[in-house]
Amino acid sequence: MKTYIAFLRGINVSGKNKVPMAELKELLVDQELKEVETYIQSGNVVFKSELNNNKELEKQIKAAILRHFEFNVPVIVKTVDQVKEILNENPFKTDDENLRKQNYYVLLNEQPKQEAVEKFKLENFVNEEFYITGNCVYLKCHAGYGKAKLNNNLVERKLKVEATTRNYRTMSKLLELSD
Repeated sequence: MKTYIAFLRGINVSGKNKVPMAELKELLVDQELKEVETYIQSGNVVFKSELNNNKELEKQIKAAILRHFEFNVPVIVKTVDQVKEILNENPFKTDDENLRKQNYYVLLNEQPKQEAVEKFKLENFVNEEFYITGNCVYLKCHAGYGKAKLNNNLVERKLKVEATTRNYRTMSKLLELSD
C-alpha cells in the first residue's frame, strides 16, 4: 500500500464549496482509502491506497466529492516521494524560517505545454520570483502571497492547467503526517 497526499482546490473559501473535513474523511474512507487524515480546512488529505495510479485516485476522489457535495473540485494527488522531491527541488530553498514563509508551491495537475511555459517565463512581477518545472511553479513572494500578482488563478490561465497552491508550512506538515 502506498501513501498519497491529495490537494483539493477551492474548498471552504469565502463560504463557498463547503466541505467539512470530518465528512470528507468519512467519504474517502467509504472509497476504500485507508488511514485517511485531513489537515486544515483548505483541503489537504493524507491517505493510503492499494491503487497505484495518481490520476485514477484523482478521478475517484473528484467523482466522490461531486456525488456527495454536488460541486466540482479540482484534485491533485501526489505520492509522498513526489512531494519530497518538490520540496527538495525548490530553487528558493532556505534554512531561514522567516524567508521560508515567502515560499509557495503551485502544484500542477499536468505538465504544461512548452510554448505556454516559454511565454510565461518572459513575465515579470514586482517583489515576486518564480521558477517553473513540469509539475510545480515555485513562488517566492517577498511581500507575501496575499499581495502577490502571481497567484494560482494567473498560473492556471497562463499555463492552461489546473493548479492549487500551498505554502511551505503546509507542505512540510503534510509530509510529517504521512510518516
